[in-house]
Amino acid sequence: MQGEKQYKTGLDVGSTTAKIVIIDESGQTVFSRYERHNAQVNDLLSAYFREARQELGNIETSIAVTGSVGMGTAEQLRTEFIQEVVAATRYAQQLYPSASALIDIGGEDAKVVLFQGNHIDLRMNGNCAGGTGAFIDQMAVLLGVDIEELSRLALQAEHIHPIAARCGVFSKTDIQNLVSRNVPLGDIAASIFHAVAVQTIVTLSRGWTFHPPILLCGGPLTFIPALRKAFADYLHLQENDFILPAGGNLLPALGCALCATKEKAVSLSTLENLISRSTDITTKNSLPPLFDSETDYDNWKKEKAHYNWPSAPLVQGIQEAVLGIDSGSTTTKIVVTTPDGAILFSHYAPNLGNPIEAVRKGLTELKTQCDKNWTVLNITGSCSTGYGEELIKAAFGLDGSMIETMAHYRAARQMAPDVSFILDIGGQDMKAIFVKQGAITRMELNEACSSGCGSFIETFARTLKYDVSDFARFACMALHPCDLGTRCTVFMNSKIKQVLREGATVADIAAGLSYSVVKNCLYKVLKLKDGKELGGTIVVQGGTMHNDAIVRAFELEIGKTVVRSNLPELMGAYGCALQAASQKSNSRTINQLLETTGYASRQIQCNGCENKCFVCRYTFPNGNTFFSGNKCERIFTNRGESEKPGQNIYTDKYALLFDREIPETGNRTIGIPRVLNMYENYPFWHALFTRCGIRVVLSDISTFVSYEKALNSVMSDNICFPAKLVHSHIQNLIHKKVERIFLPYVVYEHESDKKMNNSYNCPIVTGYSDVIRSSMSPDIPVDSPAITFADTGLLTKQCTNYLSSWGISKRDAEQAVKYALNAQKQYSSDIRRKAENIVRESRRKEEPIILLAGRPYHTDPLIQHKLSEMIANLGVNVISDDIVRDNSEIETQDTYLIKQWAYMNRILKAAEWTARQGNDIQFVQMTSFGCGPDAFLLDEIRDILHRNGKPFTLLKIDDVNNIGSLKLRVRSLVESLKQTPLRGTTEKFRTTEVFRKKDRNRKIIAPFMSEYITPLLKPIFKLSGYDIEVLPPSDASSAETGLKYANNEVCYPATLIVGDIINALESGKYDLNNTAVAITQTGGQCRATNYLALIKRAMLDAGFGNVPVVTLGLGRKVSNEQEGFELKWQKVLPIALNALLYTDTLSKFYHASVVREKERGAAARLRDKYLNLAERPILENEPHKLVEYIHLAAREFNDICMDKTCPKIGVVGEIFLKFNSYAHQHVVRFLCEQGIEVAPPILLPFFMQGFVNRENKEKLALEKKRIPHFLSDLFYRYIDKRIALFNRTASTFQYFTPFTNIYEEAEETKNIVSGAAQFGEGWLLPAEIIAFTKQGINNVISLQPFGCIANHIVSKGIEKKLRMLYPELNLLSLDFDSGVSSVNVTNRLLLFTHNLSA
Repeated sequence: MQGEKQYKTGLDVGSTTAKIVIIDESGQTVFSRYERHNAQVNDLLSAYFREARQELGNIETSIAVTGSVGMGTAEQLRTEFIQEVVAATRYAQQLYPSASALIDIGGEDAKVVLFQGNHIDLRMNGNCAGGTGAFIDQMAVLLGVDIEELSRLALQAEHIHPIAARCGVFSKTDIQNLVSRNVPLGDIAASIFHAVAVQTIVTLSRGWTFHPPILLCGGPLTFIPALRKAFADYLHLQENDFILPAGGNLLPALGCALCATKEKAVSLSTLENLISRSTDITTKNSLPPLFDSETDYDNWKKEKAHYNWPSAPLVQGIQEAVLGIDSGSTTTKIVVTTPDGAILFSHYAPNLGNPIEAVRKGLTELKTQCDKNWTVLNITGSCSTGYGEELIKAAFGLDGSMIETMAHYRAARQMAPDVSFILDIGGQDMKAIFVKQGAITRMELNEACSSGCGSFIETFARTLKYDVSDFARFACMALHPCDLGTRCTVFMNSKIKQVLREGATVADIAAGLSYSVVKNCLYKVLKLKDGKELGGTIVVQGGTMHNDAIVRAFELEIGKTVVRSNLPELMGAYGCALQAASQKSNSRTINQLLETTGYASRQIQCNGCENKCFVCRYTFPNGNTFFSGNKCERIFTNRGESEKPGQNIYTDKYALLFDREIPETGNRTIGIPRVLNMYENYPFWHALFTRCGIRVVLSDISTFVSYEKALNSVMSDNICFPAKLVHSHIQNLIHKKVERIFLPYVVYEHESDKKMNNSYNCPIVTGYSDVIRSSMSPDIPVDSPAITFADTGLLTKQCTNYLSSWGISKRDAEQAVKYALNAQKQYSSDIRRKAENIVRESRRKEEPIILLAGRPYHTDPLIQHKLSEMIANLGVNVISDDIVRDNSEIETQDTYLIKQWAYMNRILKAAEWTARQGNDIQFVQMTSFGCGPDAFLLDEIRDILHRNGKPFTLLKIDDVNNIGSLKLRVRSLVESLKQTPLRGTTEKFRTTEVFRKKDRNRKIIAPFMSEYITPLLKPIFKLSGYDIEVLPPSDASSAETGLKYANNEVCYPATLIVGDIINALESGKYDLNNTAVAITQTGGQCRATNYLALIKRAMLDAGFGNVPVVTLGLGRKVSNEQEGFELKWQKVLPIALNALLYTDTLSKFYHASVVREKERGAAARLRDKYLNLAERPILENEPHKLVEYIHLAAREFNDICMDKTCPKIGVVGEIFLKFNSYAHQHVVRFLCEQGIEVAPPILLPFFMQGFVNRENKEKLALEKKRIPHFLSDLFYRYIDKRIALFNRTASTFQYFTPFTNIYEEAEETKNIVSGAAQFGEGWLLPAEIIAFTKQGINNVISLQPFGCIANHIVSKGIEKKLRMLYPELNLLSLDFDSGVSSVNVTNRLLLFTHNLSA
């Protein structure tokens, strides 16, 4: 062996590349490599070790592994795994101690590490990979250039255009939009990098301000100068404020080498042997193969050949033909047919962003073929469709154009006249068309996410270095298709890495992807419950359907065979050709078509409004002009002179709201931001303050530029756009130097209809001021008095209290409130009358009307992207849901919803109203991406309209401003109404059975909650005379069933609960005529109140309408229409309370001893023993027995524990998720296995907060006194005594932490959240975090469902304030849903716990 040199090796196996670094004892790099592994990790590593051996000899080296796929490699090499941020940080601190932050962009993760003294704070992208290396790759592919070229182009840019970096899919749409407008490639490239910078900073800074110097690492930042420039520009820094280390792309690998422990050196040849041993294939959960055998596949192909299109040759001489062109978002399709539909020529090619050029190439190819065959084509009709429909029509002077849905339907009908359903999956869009009696009745498009479209599979095939057709062929022969879930492209990547690590083959992945595409389409986009809805004849088309594997997976999933032609990708163009044949016009030759295509284009900036669009004007030799890039058609229009736009109520609404007199006098100013519920209540506030002599200063109109500037203070990247927009308006008011900013805490809105259950605002609308104060910490006070509009007396009291802080007397304040209420009333009736007038006038002129419903803040032109104007430009009159204001006549009984949110109630009434109108009024709804309440509302609205034979059109909007796909939806609606004004029949409303007195003996099944209290529910209910059975804990099948029966946007707990209940009812274990389902209900602002609606709907869809559902409610306005179900609270309460204390205490015992037990499994055995013992005392109603058992348990738990101190972590979070081990991917178990003591979540505080909440509501005048105080005090004192008794008894266990006082905890949150924050866990969540820090537990994990609306305020929203007040606090937020990858969760946990064990 050569001299005893000591080498250290660091391996970094990432999602797309593998890096190796070998350093000698002086820290010099002696060997390094950086290459893409294309999913063949072991082969590449084996090659690395071989090369290193050739260069350095068979040296001995210590080694450590890092990277997102490194865990599997570390196991194979039998060495330690180091979390990659730990590795990078180690390197940064050793070599660049001055750096204040590290920004690392990898293949599909982005990380920011903030160094604050000893405290290291890590931010990682949670569930979205927008703005990472993989994203830049996709964009480069789209523009057909390589990365270096992309960077070079970007450095020459002049304008930046807004692009959504949040998601590769949307940005694609944005980019295609720019390309089709002939925007210079340089501008597009720069916009891509700008979008990545914005995305990274926005998702990861969460209120933190960056100071130089900043260390950059990761491939993209190392190799792409334009990306560094984009970061510098957005952060207002110079390029020299960045530290770019020599091997920035190798940084984690270098850090990893530094972490390798010297003691464990092995030779390179040993490493090479270990890595090249094949791993055993463990296919954990595989799906059935697509075909049983090769013959099976051949027969299937023969059967599909029946539907091949007729074709005819080009013949010598003059030949008559028609032309159809489909200019799509990524490809251009041309079909030339004989007048009777036989195909003469077809062309399919990518348009690489230049639609006109792509069509010209296709026609030139046609000309070449004609010349070769001496054919002279006489084109008697031509028609275009698709993304570039109007542009191509103008450029080539075609005879007609048609909307793409109609073109697809036309072609499908030609192939299968009795078609009932058409599914068209294209490059990045998915269209589903339902047909009844020859008329289109419903159309769905993927509103948001293109996971499951063609480009998605293509990108994957390309990453793995295959072309799509081979990929599809492999899939058809796969034996164990992987189950990859239905999440977004990027996470599917992490899922694929996971199965690769488990040894899956490319074929298995290819087949698994086919299943994912189909499931995503069926359950996420179409929200189908079963195949019956699709009818008897199903036609599939679109380029993606060329892929046999997808067609087959689709058939297997719905259990029916489908019709597919041999040219599925040409169906749009073929439909156009059929249309052209039916409307013949004067004939032309190919040459005549081609003559017209030289064109001039120039960019003009429009100054018509605050959008300042860049408009591209095309001028063609045929005299046509065409404008693109304009959001509205006010200045630049492609409409003919004759067409006049319809009326648009939204412009009037905006003016009615904000155009109000502002007296110049009044030296005191209050700033009001134009955000959220100011679009409802501004008339009130404006009148109130003006009457008191306070001058109101409104923030300026929303613009995209100001929005983007303030994004770094947004705390939650998946919160809705209207909430993100608040930050820029606050910023604007700060610049205006107002005295105070007013953002009231409006809990209840005005509700004139007594039939509604409640009039809450959504938690985000109510509580956003808490987030603003925490994340922006403005120097100007932000005033947020708690407000209810539901009770004039209370409202007057609240306003009087608040105005007294301005020195306004009680009398003047009361007068001002009256005056303000009148102003609000006036506004309400004005806007309603306006809508009624539009309807009257339209009916007189027989013009169509669309009721465009949405939240009040969808009136903001930036939020709705001028959708209302776009619809009016189609010649349709637009009214809003304001038409049903103050109308109590409309019945909305027939819904499953608990009508708890005011704005939602109005939309619901508007849908009921529309459903009863004639066919001249149709309903279209705008919803913001990630809107919590809408996840529950949309199904109801779809139902109301479908029951009355009307289509439901949904427009999902976000900060992305490409309204192309939205226009397609509305046009399709308008067109299909023109074609078929048919009314369906009215169906009856169905709901589940009511639980009557006679049903008392039914077995009641309830979902599992926590392993402590759940087992004791049976005896507790038995005391009340009910037989309850708790279902087993959730598992993977719960998630799968839940996704099928509950729409995808609902909270994860709801998905699991629905899945558990349906699985139980389907199991055959229960006699359905003697079973009922129970669910708890909170009755608050959170969505949990509406789980009831979701469960009923799911049970009906699954065919269990005969099973009643009962609710256990604690709130006041809880809906329980189950006359036969009532709990004997007086009898049950004392024992239930003691059971709660008992199980919480046992949980504390268990978690403190499981990490200290002398013998493995002892703690669990004791826990189970004492849980079983509790059943008897409960049935016999003997609470004192439970206290005795705790006394005994404390002694026994003491005996099994070793004496040692362990690092501690506190767990807080959403109530269901923190107790449900499967839902949070067994995080608590994982921590215990690491030897970390977990301070477990307990149930007691959740019930105790009710006392504080009631007092807060009375103090804040949100409700009147209900229970006499002495009664509630008496009850509180009783509970307090029990708590003290349990604390005393349990304290004999040496590691017991006593229960705390709920009032003391609430007091601590005064400066952080309002006492009116009573949604979700409310103020209790920060209170628990603070209580942990007071006990010396500074590491806390918050477990939340992905997109939980309460969490946006009370957990993520106030993180910055918590960190400021408690600098020692280390807080990790983990979001869960059915698709979150375990690799991601484990990585973040490892990093979090790294500093603990250190």
